[in-house]
Amino acid sequence: MIRVMVVDDQELVRAGFTAILEGEPDIQVVAQAADGAAVLALARQVRPDVVLMDIRMPEVDGIQATHDITAADDLRDVKIIMLTTFETDELIVDALRAGASGYLGKGVEPEILLDAIRSVAAGDSLLSPTATRALIARVLAQPNIALASAPSALAGLTPREREILTLVASGLSNDDIAERLVISPATAKTHINRTMMKLNARDRAQLVVIAYETGLVTPGSRG
Repeated sequence: MIRVMVVDDQELVRAGFTAILEGEPDIQVVAQAADGAAVLALARQVRPDVVLMDIRMPEVDGIQATHDITAADDLRDVKIIMLTTFETDELIVDALRAGASGYLGKGVEPEILLDAIRSVAAGDSLLSPTATRALIARVLAQPNIALASAPSALAGLTPREREILTLVASGLSNDDIAERLVISPATAKTHINRTMMKLNARDRAQLVVIAYETGLVTPGSRG
């Protein structure tokens, strides 16, 4: 059973998502919250597997609430999907930096929402190649992005892991990476997981941000 917490300041939005989720035999809504201020304590109380988190909320917004959860050692396994009113929300990169596993527009189709929750709960990436390219565009649009030619953050990676990171940041799926490197998809996934572990990245979304912020991949480069 996948335990889900829904966080949004609009009661109708919370009710709508809850109604969709409660119709599924493998998903249980264990809590709802109307503001980020209550999220950390509530997460510790109900122990969700996945949090659907609105970005824009009064008092404590979804970015801070996401950071609070991902910074807590006892909540390390909690995955967070950001909910945006518009998929071009300028705060989405900040949310991913804070540790979110991906993002969905609030107008998402029910089946896509359910698939996203199941994928994230299983430890898979929520970001499709298309979403990855959209994330890249957002990263590059940030005025404060700092590129470095020899980042210490990547010092522990093997040449193969650097190559894998570059391909992930280029928007390639696991199958695409496997085909490019002439390895099995399972081996590609193993390399990606090892790279995430070394970089202390929670998921594929953070790998994309890290690749651009460290300068491993730069604007205009291609995998």
